[in-house]
Amino acid sequence: MSLLQEERNIILNNEYVDNFDFAEVEEFVKNASKDLFISYNFKTKNKMLVQPRGGFPTYDKMFALYEFFDKADVDVLPCTIDSNTRLNDYTTAKKMLRLSEENEVDMLNGYPLINHGYRTSRKMMTHFNKPISLRHGTPDARLLIETAIASGIFEIEGGPITYLLPYSKNFPLDKAFLYWKYVERVCAEYSKLNEPINRESFGPLTATLVPPCITIVIQLLEMLLSLEEGVKSFSVSFSQTGSMNQDIVMGAVIRKLAKHYSEQIGVTDADIHLVYHQWMGAFPMDQNFASQLINMSTVIASMVGANKIITKTKQEASGIPTKEANAETVANTQYLLRILNGLPNIVDEQEEEILTAEVMAIMEAVFNDPADTLWRKVFNSIKNGTIDVPFSPHIINNNEMITVRDRNKNIRIIKRGKVPIPDRCFEYEKNQCDLNKDTTSIVNDIIHDIGIMQ
Repeated sequence: MSLLQEERNIILNNEYVDNFDFAEVEEFVKNASKDLFISYNFKTKNKMLVQPRGGFPTYDKMFALYEFFDKADVDVLPCTIDSNTRLNDYTTAKKMLRLSEENEVDMLNGYPLINHGYRTSRKMMTHFNKPISLRHGTPDARLLIETAIASGIFEIEGGPITYLLPYSKNFPLDKAFLYWKYVERVCAEYSKLNEPINRESFGPLTATLVPPCITIVIQLLEMLLSLEEGVKSFSVSFSQTGSMNQDIVMGAVIRKLAKHYSEQIGVTDADIHLVYHQWMGAFPMDQNFASQLINMSTVIASMVGANKIITKTKQEASGIPTKEANAETVANTQYLLRILNGLPNIVDEQEEEILTAEVMAIMEAVFNDPADTLWRKVFNSIKNGTIDVPFSPHIINNNEMITVRDRNKNIRIIKRGKVPIPDRCFEYEKNQCDLNKDTTSIVNDIIHDIGIMQ
């Protein structure tokens, strides 16, 4: 028995898992409809896939949500997991699920997949014959991923960096790398049975003034960590930054460098996709303005040639969006995508050259770390500040990099901390900003930026 299988046996021997049957699950994945695999949809549907967010605690409400989304022309169904499960607190999730069922009040902010179990969930996950994306934010997702795949969910979002630095303060980063290494290997093993299980990184990070070079570096590193374990379908992603030009430049650079670095590690047979998130920052209270912001995101997604767009709703500023609001934004996004033809191909060679140089300088510094494995190199690079995510709550993050917006709303680096941004690139970044202001004014600009679209 392999070490991986020994670990799987231990993880699946859990009081919340009801007699996990590996042979039965393998047979299910082997014979599952190809339409359930988003990797198959990427290959066969000649369009940008549209996916909303959403998740309810009870089976009945989740099923009703999927029924609603199915009628709303959704391409990819979401399965947002509740926050107790994200923290591996299955006891509280079980109690809250019971209360939700008994009182018909949602006591959880998502679907507690572990507590429902894969045998029950599979009936729902396969009923609509559409791909489902697992959204969760869990550093230790080993049991969750086993349960998800056994349920018929063949796209897994997250990663050791993107599901830790924006969400956690104390969870050990080295453990996150090892736990996600397990996830990648399980996804790779199941991918041999049918279409590939798709892995998707979470590009928005803290969604607050994250410079493009940091986003791209982290996307590339999570991609490489996944590919080296044998994953054959991976999605890099990023969210609307607030600058159309910067988004277009990011889309071009991340595509180019994803191909470059996957080939550098000798992987030429994996499919790499691009996912774009509609605005992830603070939304305007005015729902008409919110609708315009969402529409702008859709236009940008078309211009960067995204393979999938993840939608937001005009209700974001006022609470948890209803299923009706989610369905409306999906319908509007699908309509806009259908009429967006013949968009201009905008190229900003100078910005692309600067961003490419920044990313490659950071990647080189990561690769030059003396550690013996990639995950250790990345771990050391975060620990020593080579990679620095602005506004991350995690204690290991360096938090020395400072970013502001220039007059054209581009995110610029004005303090690089220990991130090895080349001098000429750093001077270019600073020269785009008005740094003659006093420190208080600059700080006020940064605070103002949190509500920039309001």
